[in-house]
Amino acid sequence: MFMAPDPGLFRLRVSVRAVLGVGLAVAVCELAGLSLPASITGGLAALLALFTVGDPTVRGQALTTALLPVAGLPVLALATALHGTPPLRDATWLAVIFCGVYARRWGPRGHALGIFAFMMFFTTQFLHAVPDRLPQLYAAVALSLAASSVVRFGAWCVERHSPLPAAPAPLDGRGLARPATRQAFQATAACAFALTAGQLLSHDRWYWAVGTAWWIFVNTASRGETLIRGFRRVLGTVTGIVAGLLVAVPLHGAPAPTAALVAVCVFGIFYTAAPSYSWMMFFVTVMAGLLYGLLGVLHPGLLGLRLAETGVGALGAALAVALILPITTHAVTDRWVERALHAVHGCTAAAARRLAGDAQADPAPRAAELEALLGRVRMALAPLVHPLNPVRARKARARQVLALLDDCAREVRGLAAVAADPDASHDARLTAACRRVETAVETLVGAVPERALAAHPADPGHHPGAEQALAHLHGPERALVALAAPLRRSRLAGV
Repeated sequence: MFMAPDPGLFRLRVSVRAVLGVGLAVAVCELAGLSLPASITGGLAALLALFTVGDPTVRGQALTTALLPVAGLPVLALATALHGTPPLRDATWLAVIFCGVYARRWGPRGHALGIFAFMMFFTTQFLHAVPDRLPQLYAAVALSLAASSVVRFGAWCVERHSPLPAAPAPLDGRGLARPATRQAFQATAACAFALTAGQLLSHDRWYWAVGTAWWIFVNTASRGETLIRGFRRVLGTVTGIVAGLLVAVPLHGAPAPTAALVAVCVFGIFYTAAPSYSWMMFFVTVMAGLLYGLLGVLHPGLLGLRLAETGVGALGAALAVALILPITTHAVTDRWVERALHAVHGCTAAAARRLAGDAQADPAPRAAELEALLGRVRMALAPLVHPLNPVRARKARARQVLALLDDCAREVRGLAAVAADPDASHDARLTAACRRVETAVETLVGAVPERALAAHPADPGHHPGAEQALAHLHGPERALVALAAPLRRSRLAGV
């Protein structure tokens, strides 16, 4: 949590901005004379807007933020209207869950809108909202989104100076071959189980089980990823409940210290989200306890029930990924590794063209794409390298694949830097080296989109730029050859 790299202090700046944005949103709601439940709704809406909207451009973020009310307010109205008719309410929520997960096929925007719609339904259950509260809830959401947008896009637009890296496009496919479609069925089944079992545990707090099942499926793409995320969620909830017993219960909902601690939790949620899901869940659980304290309903038994409902939700997710259209870790990992290898070749080919004199060729975007894809490969392989994985051979192969891909990425970054040097020039050996990289990639994944350059006459001169480029091309070549063995064994073992 504390030692994870934070280049340019990006996570720190975004976390501080989140505290300011959520704080301003709640302050505006209070100044407008809205009720405490409405102010809590507004704070959660601001937190979600700042947390889930992840378009790579500021303009895209602004558009997605503007669309949040379009997705969330109708759901909010529907949830309050159905509050008194549980069977219809439950069926409607499951429909919202399916649509929210399916929307992830459209990338970051669909992902954010799906989460916001789900959480608007969740919030009405959390606050036991009824139709006569709807005007205040609408006002709170509108004011909070406006306030958080003022902070995000006006007072402190971090992304204007540190653009977000473009997220890799979701894995494609048609029908049930598309991971987002399969996950929509899995998440709906998991939430249906959690809803039923959660209501057996509690008629008042059953929604915690549904929320757990839903969030376990966020940012996962395989059975292994989902199971590991479920374990981490339970771990974070357990530690958060212990902290809640020590901190939130003794406060008895005192406004000033509770507000200060909620601000700390908001910071912690944003700062730890990327490096540690368990720590993020710790802060979410502590914040939930503090909010219950503000509402005057917090007691130790409620925190115990929170843990039980979390366990039910995690069990539902585990059953769903095992029984409903399972997506194996092997299948997902293979596809992300293949895309990463294509990016390796694309970068080397672009660098070779640039060094041959093509001013339009730029390997930098492909190098950035490779970094983003490697992040996704690490996430896909996380279940195999997790300490709880008992199969040592698979764990060793997964670590070898990650190490070799990291070697490729390091050399590709160096190659892109050399190609950007205006003094670097063409050497026919670059074409031969690029051909060898292409051959190595084809050996692993088949044909690549870009073809190698035609051979050029050798330049009799010695060019330092070309020598450096050759050194960086030999690195990926060696790593790609070495990758053949662990990838072949992984496929034969079905990892």
